[in-house]
Order: sequence, then C-alpha cells, then structure tokens
Amino acid sequence: MDDVHDGASVFESQGLDDFAGIVEPEIGMSFGSEEEVRMFYSKYAMSQGFGIAKISVKCDDNGSLKYYSLACSRNGKYVSLANNGLNPRPTIKIGCKAKINIVVKSEGEFVISKVCIPHNHSLSPQSSRYLPCYRRLDSMTKRVLEINDRAGIKLSKSYVSLVVAAGGYEQVKYGEKDVRNYLAKARDYRLGIRDAEAVCTYFKRMQIRNPNFFYVVDLDKDGRLRNLFWADARSRAAYESFSDVVSFDSTYLTNEYRMPFAPFIGVNHHGQSILFGCGLLSFKGVEGYIWLFSWLECMSFNAPKAIITDQCKSIQAAVAEVQLVKFLTPNFTLIREEEYAI
Repeated sequence: MDDVHDGASVFESQGLDDFAGIVEPEIGMSFGSEEEVRMFYSKYAMSQGFGIAKISVKCDDNGSLKYYSLACSRNGKYVSLANNGLNPRPTIKIGCKAKINIVVKSEGEFVISKVCIPHNHSLSPQSSRYLPCYRRLDSMTKRVLEINDRAGIKLSKSYVSLVVAAGGYEQVKYGEKDVRNYLAKARDYRLGIRDAEAVCTYFKRMQIRNPNFFYVVDLDKDGRLRNLFWADARSRAAYESFSDVVSFDSTYLTNEYRMPFAPFIGVNHHGQSILFGCGLLSFKGVEGYIWLFSWLECMSFNAPKAIITDQCKSIQAAVAEVQLVKFLTPNFTLIREEEYAI
C-alpha cells in the first residue's frame, strides 16, 4: 500500500506547490528548525521532479538529533530476500546520490554541510504530485470521503466529485488508489460513536462494581476507538494459579466492525480451558499485537513461561520487540501450535 502522508496539510498551508523564489541548496544554508529544512528541500525537490526521504539519522547519547540527510527517494539499493532471479521484484531504489546533509548545532541551528545535486535517473517536474511523498489527503477530504462512505456512495463517485470540486485532476494531490487505501484503513478503524461510548460506559460500570475489573482502550488521532482489551476479576485470579502456559490466537470475528477477536486462554488443573483476557483489534499487525500485550500490566507483569500461538509472523515479531521482551522471564518460550500438538 502506498504511503499517503497525513501531515502534508502542513505543506499545503505553507504553499509547497508555490515554486516562486525556489533556489538550489548550498553548503552553509541555515534554518531554524527541522521542519524549515524539510519545507525548503521539499519545495526544491518537487520543482525538480523527485521525491525525498530522511536517511542516516544520528543522535547524541541523550537522544538529541545531531545529523541527518534528506535524500532522493531513489537512494540506496533494494536487497530482495526472495530467491527469484528470473522475475525480480521491481524497485525504485537505484542508488541515486542526490541529497543534502544537515548538521544540528548546539544552539539548535540546522546547517547544510554537504550538497549533491546530480541524479542518476530522469526527472519529471510535471509528475511530481504523483510521487508517494507528495500525494496526500487533507482533513477535509478525509471527512467528505468518510461521510460519503457511510451514506453508501460508491468510491468512484466520491472521487469524481472531489476532482470536480477541486477544478480538475491537475488540482488534486492524490489518486483514486490513495482514496481506496484510506477508506480501507478508515473502515478497519471504524466503530460507531454510540457503540464506542456504550462499551466505555459498560466497562466503567463494571470497574465501579468490581475494582479488579481491568480494561484499556486505544484511540486513534481522531479520537476514535481503535483497539480494546479487558479482563475481569475471575480471569485475573485464575492467571495467578495457571499462568505457566498461555494460548494466544487472533480469530477473525464476523461482525459489522470486522475487528479480529484475540483471547488469552489457559488450562486449569482439571484440563478445562480458562479465559485470562480478551482483545479486539482494528488491525492484525505488529503494532497492534504489541499494544495488546499490555495484558501483562493487569497481571502484575507476571509473564508466562510459554505462549502457544500460530505461525503468524506479526505475533512472533511482537514478542521479539523490546516493549514486550523486557517483561518476559529468561526462560520464556514461544511455541507454535503444530509443535504443541499431540
């Protein structure tokens, strides 16, 4: 899925498409902030017909930014992990050297220390707006798309209406594919306002009734409910006695929200399944699973000795992330279901 930058509305308000007074970058140019540097080089790059990417970031021991480069988006080389020499995957990475290096001074000044102008590929200023780093949906466009989508208006009709309102295809900074990608993501995050309020109200009522009821919610930047986890008092008590091995899986639950249901399950001394907690995720990615493992918080960070899961790479990657590993015991084991099968 192509990246459509949400933050590009900042560029829009400051006139990224206004090429008047654009100058070529030179060594010694000074800027007051990282955003000023990016705005300057973005305008220059768009006027020339290439995209940009931030690379080679270096920080000091305190984590403060000291050095970085803004390079042509076709910098570097793509290394394929697939062994398919007859049909290699196409890539935009062709080792272009065009870039500027920026040094951050102690007083907060951003100074260009090196400039490489030549590219090893052709440039097309007329097509700049179609490069991934410049394609964008502003907040108003997103709002219109979501309203139309909820009303049942077809995506193609919504896109055409936006193009007409903008004054033609040349005036829009996104394509129909970008609109389709955004709506697919928005639908995954979508949970009705009343439904979200009802869930939170219910959980608050449960917590008042029993302080050992635990829940945590995750909101997106627009304040919409994205992920959800809860565990009641009985589940938390059971975990204290039967936490050696935990089974975790994310099953696609068929409902109007299309949110995967992810339970944590154990086995008691009678061989019966017991529930340790439940989660609803808007997406089954590494980030979502890392968030879900906040489940350990309500269990006093008492990590299980083993987790039985399927072959989902996202789950395994989440387990390997620092945010999770720091809570795990040294003898923690990740077991796939087929290894556990009798």
